[in-house]
Amino acid sequence: MLVKEYRICMPLTTEEYRVGQLYTISKHSHQESEKGEGVEVVKNEPHEDPVHGPGQFTEKRVHLSSKLPSWARAVTPRIFYITEKAWNYYPYTITADSHSLQCSFLPKFSIYIETKYEDNCGDSENIFHSDKILGDHEVSFLDIAFDEIPERYYRSLEDPRFFSSAKTGRGPLREGWRQHTKPIMCSYKLVSVKFEVWGLQTRVEQFVHKVIRDILLIGHRQAFAWVDEWCGMTMEEVRRYEQETQEATNELIGLVAPAISVSEVGQPTATHSAPASAP
Repeated sequence: MLVKEYRICMPLTTEEYRVGQLYTISKHSHQESEKGEGVEVVKNEPHEDPVHGPGQFTEKRVHLSSKLPSWARAVTPRIFYITEKAWNYYPYTITADSHSLQCSFLPKFSIYIETKYEDNCGDSENIFHSDKILGDHEVSFLDIAFDEIPERYYRSLEDPRFFSSAKTGRGPLREGWRQHTKPIMCSYKLVSVKFEVWGLQTRVEQFVHKVIRDILLIGHRQAFAWVDEWCGMTMEEVRRYEQETQEATNELIGLVAPAISVSEVGQPTATHSAPASAP
C-alpha cells in the first residue's frame, strides 16, 4: 500500500468552500463526461454518522475505459468503471473507491481518501493522527498556481497566476502567495492506494497516485477560477445546480440521474477540530 498526504491551499475560507466544493465537483464531472464515459451518479442522499453527525452520501461510477494507459487497457475489458463512495461531513469527508468489475480474472484494488479542511496555510502537522497506524508517509504540498498540470488540461482562464476575481477581488496569485494571502484555507488529503498484485503493485500504485495528484491540482485550480460563478450561492441553490448538472451528465453518458435528497438538518457548521471526486 502506498500512502501520501496532499496539502492544497486556496485563497478561500472553509465556509465559502462548503458551496464551492459542491459546485466545482458537479461542473468538473460534467466537463469530463462524454457518450459512454464520465461520472455516473448512482446515489445522492442524506447520511447520519454516530461520530461525525449529519452529512451527505454519494455513490458514483467513474467510467474510465478510454482513459487508461495502454498497458492497463491490455488487461481490462472494453467497459470499465470504478465505484466511488463518499461521505461528506463537511469539513471532514471520506472517499472510498473500489474495483467494481465482476470479472474473475481481474484483481481488486482500493483507494481510500480522508479529507479535512482548515482555515490555515497547510501548517497543521499530523492532522489525521496517523503515525501509529501508517508510520511515515510522504507529505506533498500542491501549489495551485505554480505546480505544473498536464498540458491537455491547461486553460489560461483557469490559471491562478492570471485570474482575478471580480466578486472577491482575489488573485492573481504571485510567487510565495501561500505565506501572505488572506483569507487562506487548506485541503488536507490522506490518500491510501492498494493494489496487492505481484509484479504490478508498485507500478499501479504510483500511477494511481499520479492521476490523483493531477485531479486534485486541477480541481482546486478550478474551484478558485470559478469562484465568481458560485460565490453568493446558497446551499439550496448549489444543490439545485448539482441536481440539474447530474441529470445533464448522466444523459450525456446515457443514463438517468437519481433524485438528490438533502437532509433538513443540513450539514454541520465548519469547525477547525474536525471528503470530492476531487476536490
